[in-house]
Formats: sequence, structure tokens, C-alpha cells
Amino acid sequence: MKVVVKVGTSTLTHKSGLINIRLVETLCKYLSDLKNAGNEVILVSSGAIGMGVGKLSLKERPSDLAGKQAAAAVGQCELMYTYSKLFSEYHHTVAQILLTGSDFEDDTRHENFSQTMRRLLEMGVLPIINENDTVSTEQITVGDNDTLCAMMASVTGAELAVILTTVDGLRDRNADGTLGERIPVVEKLDDDIRALAGETDDGNFSIGGMASKLRAAEIACT
Repeated sequence: MKVVVKVGTSTLTHKSGLINIRLVETLCKYLSDLKNAGNEVILVSSGAIGMGVGKLSLKERPSDLAGKQAAAAVGQCELMYTYSKLFSEYHHTVAQILLTGSDFEDDTRHENFSQTMRRLLEMGVLPIINENDTVSTEQITVGDNDTLCAMMASVTGAELAVILTTVDGLRDRNADGTLGERIPVVEKLDDDIRALAGETDDGNFSIGGMASKLRAAEIACT
């Protein structure tokens, strides 16, 4: 089976921006075991800006574009060093691929990175994908790594796309507007389901969080 797994910044790092060593080690162990079982694994990983903030000892995430790109440039080195070191302990080789929206929109660039992905998987390499935050702008951005995960699943013909998250899934709403039961399976993505991904009392189910995951599911299923 070909599997695309996406992991976000909140899973990889503490609030300080420094790496969550225990969780990252666990992630690498499980993905290595998936590969050992004969599966092809592609990892879509956020975390470059967050790790850059921690590495630079910044008090907060930069608000300006240049600052974010600078933090990403520093953090991407830290991120890939960590992955390379941990996966090598399980005898797996990783490769880094940084993409922007134009890599999907331009036919030639799309074909080039698709061929590279196929060859890497043939070689038994575990590709680690991230949006190229050091050069991305509003005009050429993919948008978020949930969307990137779904697009990679489509490009590579993956049988399974998994988005890891620190929140407890999509939740229903009670009559008073509070969070209800978790919805384990969504059979049809309609406006009622999309409305559940709005702002909530605890702030964990923000538009940028669960809503992007629903959009990713829609992309992956079409």
C-alpha cells in the first residue's frame, strides 16, 4: 500500500517552538515499521517555521512575510536533520522535497516532481514533503499542508491519506452550541458537516484547522 501521512507543527513542537522529541521519535518509529511491512510511505511535514522560531529563540512567530521565510529557512534545516537522524536509526533513507503552488499548476514542473517522487519510492526512499515557505507567497502558495497531503495522495495514486492532529476529530454540536460527540465517519461532505468545522469554545476546531482537513478529504476523494 502507498500511504501519505501528514503531521502538523502542533504535533512536532512544544508551544515554545522547540521539538517534541518523544512524539517525533514515536512518529518515525511507526512510519519505519510501516515501511518494514512493505508499504510505500510519504510524509508531509509542517514545522519549519515553528522550529525556526525555537532555534532563533524568538518570543513569537514573526508576523511579516520576510520574517516567516527567514524562520522557515532556519527551521527546515533543523527539521530535516532530526528526521534524517531518527529514520537512519531504523535503516531508512529520507529525501526532502519542497514545493509551491506553481509546482502543481505548471505542467512541466508537475511532471518533473512526479517523476522524482516515483523514482524515490522505487529506490525505497521515504520522501518528506513540505511547502517551500522560504519562497512561497500568497500568489503561489498551496495553502496548507492538509491540502498538500491530499494533492500528494492524488499525484502519487496513494491508497490512503492520513492527517495526524492533536484535536479529537470532527465534533457534532449540542443544541446549546457546545461541542457534542465525535463523528467517526463522514459519508457525505455537505454544508451541514462543513459548518461543524467553524469556531468553537475551546478554539481547537478553528476554520484553519478542521475546515482545511475537510477540504483535504474532499480533494483526496475526487
